[in-house]
Amino acid sequence: MKTSNLYRQIWRSFMRTIRHIWQPLRSRKPCSASLCALVAGALTVLAAPGAYAADLARQTIGPISYVCGGVGEDEQQALQSEAKDFDMGLLFTEGARGEYLSDVAVTLSRNGVNVASFRSNGPRCLIKAPRATYQVVATYNGVDKHTTLRAGERSVQLNW
Repeated sequence: MKTSNLYRQIWRSFMRTIRHIWQPLRSRKPCSASLCALVAGALTVLAAPGAYAADLARQTIGPISYVCGGVGEDEQQALQSEAKDFDMGLLFTEGARGEYLSDVAVTLSRNGVNVASFRSNGPRCLIKAPRATYQVVATYNGVDKHTTLRAGERSVQLNW
């Protein structure tokens, strides 16, 4: 998914939530203090600049740990602060301009054995794994890309 499409989906979801909350408040009846506080709190959380950076949770599959994201500036900063704990990284892009992609299926193999499979929720994935050479198969819209990944390679780019 292109970054602009992801932002559009996030914005639409945000607006649906606002409409859902706001609809009952459109009546002429005054709202109770607790309902007004609930709505104000929800709007504050949804509008917070780092609201989506919280999704950058480290995942673990056996000896492999990873975190994916980097859609917005806040997520990019969060990933940069996490990068010191990871020794490998992938970047998913599309086209000649290198537009960021998300929703990429990733499979890591070592010596022909699948050691981890996950779906990226952003253009960058940071990976920590035992020192070895890993074969990567990344799939976006049914198209596979193959690469090799080793410790210290933090910005291996796969472009569709």
